[in-house]
Amino acid sequence: MVAQKGKDLLLKIDNGGSFVTVAGLRSKRIAFNSETVDITDAESAGRWRELLAGAGVQRAAVSGSGIFKDAQSDALMRQRFFAGEIVGWQLAVPDFGTVEGPFQVTALEYTGSHDGEVTFEVALESAGPIGFTVAP
Repeated sequence: MVAQKGKDLLLKIDNGGSFVTVAGLRSKRIAFNSETVDITDAESAGRWRELLAGAGVQRAAVSGSGIFKDAQSDALMRQRFFAGEIVGWQLAVPDFGTVEGPFQVTALEYTGSHDGEVTFEVALESAGPIGFTVAP
């Protein structure tokens, strides 16, 4: 994959069957993590740690920050947060693919200074299986 424009990384929220781009995001991030299960015992070769393949809990975390430019995506995120709902989200990575699955909004922060615009930060945690579709 060659260098890509950061603005082309899109975060989208499900709005009743169609995905709506969260407008105004200036930065976006996705992280995948997998816990390990240590099965090392006294007979492990050379006392090296051994791990049990495929046994750990996997998770994805998405975060972003920016300014609201779209009342629809602002309202969708805010409603999902206060309702504690788990809904579908997509993160489109140019020339790589699309990550999609159920996420819960775990943090929604608004900040602003007296001489600047209101900004927000959002954090999402996966709440089920995450799919990946390779870009065409």
